[in-house]
Amino acid sequence: MRLAVPDLVSNSYFPAIAAAELGYFRDEGLDVDLELKFPVTDAAAALRDGELDFLAGAAHAPFHVDPEWRKTRLLAALARNMYWFLVVRADLDPFPAKDRLDLLKGLRIGAAPGPDLGLRGLLADAGVAPEAAGIEIAPVPGAAGDVSFGVTAARALAEGRIDAFWANGMGTKVAVREGVGRVVVDARRDGGRPAGFTFPALMTSRRLAEERPEDAAAATRAIMRAQEALRADTGRATAVGRALFPAMEAELIAELIEHDLPYYRPELDTEVLEGLAEFARRSGLSTGAVDLAAVVPEAARTAWQQG
Repeated sequence: MRLAVPDLVSNSYFPAIAAAELGYFRDEGLDVDLELKFPVTDAAAALRDGELDFLAGAAHAPFHVDPEWRKTRLLAALARNMYWFLVVRADLDPFPAKDRLDLLKGLRIGAAPGPDLGLRGLLADAGVAPEAAGIEIAPVPGAAGDVSFGVTAARALAEGRIDAFWANGMGTKVAVREGVGRVVVDARRDGGRPAGFTFPALMTSRRLAEERPEDAAAATRAIMRAQEALRADTGRATAVGRALFPAMEAELIAELIEHDLPYYRPELDTEVLEGLAEFARRSGLSTGAVDLAAVVPEAARTAWQQG
């Protein structure tokens, strides 16, 4: 079976990465191969088309390619809340703050396709229209293929190719540690409506969920086991990182996971689904006709309850 993530060297989808590397999918009877597929919109299309069995990515990604969710299904939250950071050059003057996003005027901000809608929604919520403010939001140069988007963004910031980026915790950590960037927004922890726009999720195809519900349940349980294992010992994250990440990022991952642990809740409750649906409507991805509760298989709900 094939499981894709749009960013491997990252904390964003780490419960799925850990479930594969630590053998929890195998223990649940699933032979799963982990692969990188960027951007998340392409990964969502591959899931829709039956090329993947599972996707660990942004929960709103299927709206881009399957707006009525006819062929995709949600199984679990890898963590709660929108999980990207807005980081700007450390030498920027005046330096913007989360309540002064108008100070981003004229900046070049790197953001990946899919996640960029989270940034646009954040700016709209603050009353900032990117085009009117001369804010350029575009992919980060060099962020394609077998690379970490966040770390690539941090390097582009250091080299002056962009003025800011919207990316994961790993890229943020690297930029702050190297003194080239400062955090303006931490969407997961800052709260307010943007925190509930989207979240990292485990997804599958409708066909798999309906024809092999036992596999959908097994994958959900594997994610829950990984979340619990990381809660019990974040050192497991370092072991996974050393197996899969470059040396520097491997030594940073446990600290990032420690910060994410309070958000490790797999169940997709009404609040989470309503926030996602509202974000899809506000972003123009949905007409509002999709009942997201209906795209969560009963097998997944049973797994949460039993877990």
